[in-house]
Formats: sequence, structure tokens, C-alpha cells
Amino acid sequence: MTQSVAARYEELLALGELKPDPDQRATVQRLDALARALEERPVKGSVLWRMLRKPPPPVRGLYMWGGVGRGKSMLMDLFYDCVNVESKRRVHFHEFMIEVHERLRVERAKEKGDPIPPVVEAIASQAKLLAFDEMVVNNMADAAILSRLFTGLIVDAGVTVVTTSNRPPRDLYKDGLNRQLFVPFIDLIEDKLDVLCLNGPTDYRLERLGGMPVWYSPLDTRANEAVREAFFRLTDYPPEDSAHVPTADIAVQGGRTLHVPKSLKGVAVFSFKRLCAEARGAADYLAIARNYHTVIMVGIPLLTPEKRNEASRFKVLIDAFYEHKVKLLATAEAEPEQLYPEGDGAFEFERTVSRLMEMRSQDYLAAGHGAEE
Repeated sequence: MTQSVAARYEELLALGELKPDPDQRATVQRLDALARALEERPVKGSVLWRMLRKPPPPVRGLYMWGGVGRGKSMLMDLFYDCVNVESKRRVHFHEFMIEVHERLRVERAKEKGDPIPPVVEAIASQAKLLAFDEMVVNNMADAAILSRLFTGLIVDAGVTVVTTSNRPPRDLYKDGLNRQLFVPFIDLIEDKLDVLCLNGPTDYRLERLGGMPVWYSPLDTRANEAVREAFFRLTDYPPEDSAHVPTADIAVQGGRTLHVPKSLKGVAVFSFKRLCAEARGAADYLAIARNYHTVIMVGIPLLTPEKRNEASRFKVLIDAFYEHKVKLLATAEAEPEQLYPEGDGAFEFERTVSRLMEMRSQDYLAAGHGAEE
């Protein structure tokens, strides 16, 4: 028999893996009740379903928001693993919206009227529980369709939505272009989902790093071992099995994809060569910044004058990470101020050095992931 969400949470507390947290406990109680409601909901076509003579009311979902490291993903893990329903799906919100836009493109090509209803029907047929990681809205294309899309899913199709976010609903797409088109979605979220805040006293992500540095130089065995240990602490993936860490392909504006060699729980691992020695641009770096709260970057060399192109790309990369509050752990041949002392753009590189130094501060590491909108 599957363990309940509440029982599993209490077990983790007893083992000392978690610390008492009133916000977490309140959320666990709500998730536990939600899991029971979903498990008790009659299955379509069952005897009970037929006895009701009409579809049962949808099960009310949940919007969990709070700062980085407060346990949102951990609680989502507990809930998703414990809830005993077959028709469920968990997906990163950004990835889901890329999929939605592709489905809409296909439907528009058919020229058979409004493309949203068939997309809603297709998604709802695959899952009655949608669990989203990191709901964030960064562009008008998403903002313009979210109200109709989720009204169809939640109200019309009876899909239960559970999501995490770093922001309360009212701060989504804040100051965004044509935000009035997005406000009905906020109203829908606040009307149809319970909104719970997770801002307890313990930042588990920072605690897991245990005060470890985030910049390691020079490039040596010690540096490599340190970032391997950091990856394990952030993802729980055993270091000895590093060859089997999942990979990913993320969408880049313009219809391209970018391969991520190691991708797990919002943490990505790249080599400097892959990100800055190859032909990359701002669109690539923005895609990474939006998809990952933490990036481990290995093998940053001394940026000598002949590496001015690599230095230029590195500046754009750091700007994207900085603006989206991405946490950077790196192995490098030298400290930031010694990376690119001379060459074309060396003066402008001083801003990059300044940002790299700030990105090592506790205030920056404690900030929530995502651009200020």
C-alpha cells in the first residue's frame, strides 16, 4: 500500500532529513487531503460514475509559492510519488507551454476553427492531474492564451492542477506587455486553486550546499570533486553513477533546441567549451536561464586576448544568469578578476567580474529564481 503524504513527511522529520516548518506542515496537510480526494474520485465509466449520472465535481488544486530552497519541489515529490492515481503527469511549466504552442500550431494548420478546445481535450485525455514545476510567465505568447487554456482544463475538463512557483499569482507576468490579457488567468488561479505560501525559516538548497564555495580554481582534481559533490547535494543523484545522469533538450527561441548534457531537478551541467567556444547567442543563454535555477559550469580557461569571442559570449551568458538569478557553480583556471585582464572588451569585462563576485554572495544565493518582470 502506498504511504500517505503526511506519513512520509513525518517519517522524514523523524529521520532528521527535514526540520519542523509550520508552512510545510500546513501544505502537507492540504496535499494529503488532495491526494485522498483524487484517489476517492470515481473513475470514468465505473459503477459509481454511472450511479452519479453526471461527472463528479473536479478536485480543487493547489498553488504553492515561496522563496528558493523552502521545500516546494520536495513536497511536490512527496505528493506525486504518494498519490495513487493512474492518470497523472508532472512536467516543468516552461516545457509544458512549449508543447502547448506546438499543439496549437498543428491545430491552426488544420484551419478548422478555434485551436484551443482540441488542445484542451487532448491534454485532458492524457491526465486528470497535472503537476507543474516552477510556474513562471515570461512572454506575451504564453500570457495571451493561459486564461482560456486553463479555464478549459480546470473548469470544462475537470483537470486538477498542482503547481509550484517562486511568486504569488498576482506577481506573475508583473509589468508584462499587454498584462490585461493575463489578469483573467490570475483570477482563475485564485478562484479555482488553493494558494499556499512556503517561506519557512530553512533554506534547504543553501543548507545542502553547507556553505560550500561556488567558484573553484585552479582547474584540478579538487575542483572537479567539489562540483560533483555539489551536484549530489542539490539533486540527491549518487556521484558514483554520474555517467547516467539524465540529459535534456530544451527549446530555444527560433525553433532550435539546445542539448543539456546533465539535467536534473532544475540543475544543469555544462562545459565552458560547449557554452562559449561554440557558436552561441543570447537566445541559448536565456533558454538555460529560464529552465534552470542552478548551473554547474566546468573548465573555464584563462581568457587570453585570442579568446575574445569566448570572452564576449561568456559576458552575455553571465548577464542572462544574473538577470534570472541563476546560481552558478564553476571550475576555472583563475579567480574572476584574473580571467580576462587584457584584450578586446577587457574593460567591459569588469562588469562581468563584478556580477560574478555578487553571484557568490549569500544574498544572491538566497534570491528566488527568475527575472524581475
